[in-house]
Parts: sequence; C-alpha cells; structure tokens
Amino acid sequence: MIISNSFQATDGVEIAWRETGQGRPLLLIHGFMSEADTNWIKYGHAAALANAGYRVIMPDLRAHGISGKPHDAKFYPRDILADDQFALLAHLDITDYDLGGYSLGGRTVSRMLARGAAPGRAVISGMGLEGLTQTGNRGAHFRNVFDNLGQHEKGSSAWMAEAFLKTTGGDPAALRHILDSFVDTDAAEIASWTLPVAVVCGEQDDDNGSAADLAALLQHGKLFTVPGNHMSAVTKPELGQAFVDALTADRW
Repeated sequence: MIISNSFQATDGVEIAWRETGQGRPLLLIHGFMSEADTNWIKYGHAAALANAGYRVIMPDLRAHGISGKPHDAKFYPRDILADDQFALLAHLDITDYDLGGYSLGGRTVSRMLARGAAPGRAVISGMGLEGLTQTGNRGAHFRNVFDNLGQHEKGSSAWMAEAFLKTTGGDPAALRHILDSFVDTDAAEIASWTLPVAVVCGEQDDDNGSAADLAALLQHGKLFTVPGNHMSAVTKPELGQAFVDALTADRW
C-alpha cells in the first residue's frame, strides 16, 4: 500500500511524500525532472525495499511531482533541497534512519551528509564524483535543455532530457530554478565521511562522472553496478535489488 501525504516546508512550499512498508525508516530521494512514482514506485524498487523490512519514505522534491512548484527565485536558495529533507525528517520525528537517492537525489544525499546528517547507511546512486564536486557541469547541460526547448537535435542528450521532461509533465520554469540551488561538495569532505556509503550506478552511466572514483574516495564506500545507462537503469529490477543489498549486507 502506498500512503500519500504532505507538509509545509519552512518557507511555506507544500512538499508531498509517499511511503510504503513498515520497519526501519529509509528516506529515498528521486532524480531531477522525475518524482517518487517514476523513480521508486513504478518499477518496483520501493516494493523491494519494503519487502526487505523498510519504511520507505519518498518525497517529491520542490518543483517536482505533486509538490509545490513556485516560479519565484526566492524559493530556491542554495541547498534548499537538503533543507526540505531535514524538515521532512523533523516533521516525521525521525532521527534514526537510512538515506538514499538517485541522480539529483544522490547529490542531495551528499549535501545532507556534508551538513551533518547522520544516517546509519547511505546510498548515492546514478552519480559519480564529478557530479558532486563540480555541479556546474550538469547545471549548464540542463540550462541548455530549458533554454532551447523544441530545438534539440533528435537523439542528443538534450533531446532525451526534453523527452523525459514531457513524460513526467515537468514545469520548466520551476525546474530551472532548482539548478541555482546546487552546491558543490568538496572531495575532502566526501573523504571524511565515516559511515558506510554505497555507490549504485548503471554500467553505461557516466553522466555525472565516475562512480568508481566516488566509491574509491569514500572511507567505507562500495560500488554496486547494475545494467543500463542513466535513464534505463531506473527501469531495471536490479536497481532496487542493489539498494536492498547495499542496505542489508554486512557492513564493509
């Protein structure tokens, strides 16, 4: 069963979340231009994690899904996505939990860890080292997508991104503001984390840099590879199973 609810973030923006399962809380954060249903529910990943004994909590990030999508830049300060996740945990009165995210969700996990989040374990998925330390690269890519809608060469990465935007019914004006909230996470900061952090990434996914380099930098990192590229890996059951394996295996 999927339960839906919402709360108001500190600035009044409505943040929706869905959850399923009972057990240890797992905050699971979706990727850019996606939402909880597409990233976690549609392809069975949430069900796999619930069956493994987790209370899976899946917010729709601001500007995404059924959460608020304000068009005013004041609602998108730096690190606002991490702020919203801290607020959601506080709203649910959760202090002992695990944390995971895909793509932008993985970047949000990194910002939470950099700002003091203390989950038992974390999973950063669909993300490489450069995607955390040099966020401007992906920001520039998506600005090009939004600034030239309808003009991208068929089959190009920008064309594919626009196609995904249409599939999820995203709001380009709100989503473009998200890019201004990105904050780099320094490599030295990443190397200082002492908790187990799994890196789960598609075998053909280098959209956000090297997942192997990220795993190697972490004190207690482990790389889990799954079939597919940045877009197709989400549709594979192996992604959900890799999350299960990363969160339930003996600590590495």
